[in-house]
Amino acid sequence: MSSDGAKLIKNVGCAGGAAVFTVSFIHPIDVVKTRLQIAGEAGRQTKQYNGVSGVVKTVLADEGPAAFYKGIQPAWLREASYTSLRLGLYEPCKGIVGADKKDASILRKFLAGALAGGLGSLAGNPFDVLKTRMMAYEGSDSPSITYFAREVNEGQGFAGFYKGIQANVMRAMILNATKMGCYDTCKGAMKGYFSDGIPLQFASAFTAGFFMTITVSPFDIIRTRLMNQPSDAKLYNGFADCAMKILKNEGPTGFWKGFIPIWSRFAPTTCI
Repeated sequence: MSSDGAKLIKNVGCAGGAAVFTVSFIHPIDVVKTRLQIAGEAGRQTKQYNGVSGVVKTVLADEGPAAFYKGIQPAWLREASYTSLRLGLYEPCKGIVGADKKDASILRKFLAGALAGGLGSLAGNPFDVLKTRMMAYEGSDSPSITYFAREVNEGQGFAGFYKGIQANVMRAMILNATKMGCYDTCKGAMKGYFSDGIPLQFASAFTAGFFMTITVSPFDIIRTRLMNQPSDAKLYNGFADCAMKILKNEGPTGFWKGFIPIWSRFAPTTCI
């Protein structure tokens, strides 16, 4: 095997391992985010939550502490596929678009991140569908991953595992472009204010996470709504229809539901 091939495998493997480790700690934040995003959805009955604290209190009271780890199995599989490629392919993609040079512009870094993110999302979409459905399930029981996989397959066929793929690819491209581009730029700008290592990495991740949340949230909620559609009912006719219905029923701010948990998830995820 060539040195470039070995380096690529090492990058992908390290990225996937770090992502699986990280999601084990921050998964409850993802559950809170998902519950906020589906609350008030037109066309179906969902619980109403009064912000982040409202979700925490309601879930604890109705479903118990274990509910914050609903969907952890597909989350691990998603990180092992999507995130390993999204992060592991970033360096090769930088070389493809010419972003590996010292004077490379932020736009080239954005393009490299978008390319790696889009490729990763193609591999991780089936696990994203299962994870979203399991996290959104509001019952006190906790059906297994095989239950939801069977439900999707019987109700929608193989195509059901690629529900929301358009929104997911767009989300991944925007997320990775913003993350990689802003993180690199923030890290360079903050070097004089923070000591190298964890303090600099966390400050850069926290700042980049804010910009990531702004750009990603609209795609994230559309993805969640599309992936969580009932197998026996069609609430949305694709990406554009979902976006228009959110705008009509919930207003422009509806696209940023779950902003705080998304941001609070991005910072530790990027740092760890």
